Amino acid sequence: MSEARVPRRLAAILAADVVGYSRLMGMDEADTLRRLKTHRKELIDPSIADHGGRIIKLMGDGALVEFTSVVDALACAADIQHGMEKRNHGEAANNRIEFRIGINLGDVIIEDDDIYGDGVNVAARLEGLAERGGICISETVHTAVGNKLPLDYEDLGEQSVKNIAEPIRAYRVELGTQRRPDQKTTYDSQSSLVRNLSIGLLTLLAISVAALVWLKLSEPDGEIQTDNQADWAVPDKPSIAVLPFTNMSDDREQEYFSDGITEDIITDLSKVSGLFVIARNSTFQYKRTPVDIKDIARELGVRYVLEGSVRKFSDQVRINAQLIDAATGGHMWADRYDGRLTNIFELQDDVTRRIITALAVELSVREQEQVAQEETKSAEAYDAFLRGWEHYLRQTPEDFNEAVAHFNKAVELDNSYARAYAALAATYWEVWKRFWHRHVRLRGSSHEPRFRAEQLLLKAMQDPTPLAHQIASAMLLHQQQHDAAVDEAHSAIALDPNDADSYVALAAALSLAGKADEALDWVERAMRRNPHYPAYYLYQLGLARFAMGDFEEAALSLEKATALNPDDRWSQRLLIATYGALDRTDDAARVLEAIAQRDKRGWLNTMDPMTVRTSAFWLPFKEAAVAERLARGLRNAGVPD
Repeated sequence: MSEARVPRRLAAILAADVVGYSRLMGMDEADTLRRLKTHRKELIDPSIADHGGRIIKLMGDGALVEFTSVVDALACAADIQHGMEKRNHGEAANNRIEFRIGINLGDVIIEDDDIYGDGVNVAARLEGLAERGGICISETVHTAVGNKLPLDYEDLGEQSVKNIAEPIRAYRVELGTQRRPDQKTTYDSQSSLVRNLSIGLLTLLAISVAALVWLKLSEPDGEIQTDNQADWAVPDKPSIAVLPFTNMSDDREQEYFSDGITEDIITDLSKVSGLFVIARNSTFQYKRTPVDIKDIARELGVRYVLEGSVRKFSDQVRINAQLIDAATGGHMWADRYDGRLTNIFELQDDVTRRIITALAVELSVREQEQVAQEETKSAEAYDAFLRGWEHYLRQTPEDFNEAVAHFNKAVELDNSYARAYAALAATYWEVWKRFWHRHVRLRGSSHEPRFRAEQLLLKAMQDPTPLAHQIASAMLLHQQQHDAAVDEAHSAIALDPNDADSYVALAAALSLAGKADEALDWVERAMRRNPHYPAYYLYQLGLARFAMGDFEEAALSLEKATALNPDDRWSQRLLIATYGALDRTDDAARVLEAIAQRDKRGWLNTMDPMTVRTSAFWLPFKEAAVAERLARGLRNAGVPD
């Protein structure tokens, strides 16, 4: 007889206590209690309520609070600490009531109205590491929040704490700093409603936000483990991670150029089937982070690491690069490349070929042609594209406006620039899926972005890139041409055998085409090439498992996806159906209520109502049995037809 399932869920846990509480009580017990009660009534409790938190318990000088959104948890903590700083203004230093706050995102055990487990224990230990008036967060929180809040962080490294077996990596939240204007946040009342609505099912070249996952997933043997990236085995073929090249220009605005050079080197190397190349999303996690090369190689599971710098001044470019064997710490080669901006493609090609030669990789005839192929002969068009791509990656309506302007300039300078057309198509496709037509400068109906995306894709397909095939696959899925969608995703992989996002695009197509068992394998391959993968990879796991009828595992994946991205209606929609299939109607009601709270104006639910019919539109399963499974689960969860 099997043991009863212990109720668990993933939650953001906030632990707080008063600094020097015993001393304050000894000085004036009545006054301390009065002031603490006032702070709670006027600041703390309202802030918790405003951010959707639930007070689990109060412990004299401390509190334990649960949030469904890790972003809300950190925003609440920041509001409390800023509020207390104002309230303590003018108060004698030894008489101030100040809090330490720790926040963790982890698995918790549910018992009545209480919660237990390592997720709670780690939050309590982080609170002990925090400064007076400060906040200390775990790595899972740091990863999940990303750049969604205007805060900066200090990496405190691995911390050994009481009663926790493994060291935990902690970050101090720098409350006194504000992010630079170019580091935009989307955490405002309007854009938070619509941000990342559709990331996942119809994936594009998604790089963002996002999103390194260090969660202890507690998966059974044979499943994907993401809690310890040192477990990644180094592949048999030569494996490499290209770190973000440092911008050595005097102008910080030139960073788009150094990032673009890095990404294009990654792309060129990815075309070589004899190499194993880590995705851009994972290597850019180490930007401006002083980490030992051997540590990076171990975390990503690679043998070689490329690092370098770019200096751009007027029409002159200098690239420094060095290839390091992480196993020995020795340099395979190092060199400097100087030239004019008009020769930038030759410089990139030179760097790529030197790496391939150093790693003794043989190229097929097709791969030689692909590596040598120039996307455009116009350096000015390339520069405009890189400026646009920088804005596209930020994934906000405002940045999409900027991206469209730069991409349009690129195609004006070179009307055969297929990659720029693909980027325009990707932008408009995302605008349509996220209902951002009101924010991006467009006239016409809400379907206008979709029409533009389709027209632009026709031009992009004259010289297709992996991104163009990914968009084509997504569009075909919406037309319920499942087999053609699978073919397009395969075409994307053929052009770039290491593109993790093409793998995810294929997984999405396979899950909807009735081949969910194959989809699981492709998601696993994507995670291996992108170890710091974003939340929508977990959504793809949930989608495949739901299609297979494995509801328990689907729920685990989707719970983690929604915890990392609380605004993701794709994961929420499928999680509600999964809860309905499991008869966990209370859990389904909790998700529906969270959606309603985030859409208080009702605008989004008007555009994309949570109904069985709209769910069938966004999740067009080919197999009638799976489509009926979706509808039945939603109805059982209380979702109207």
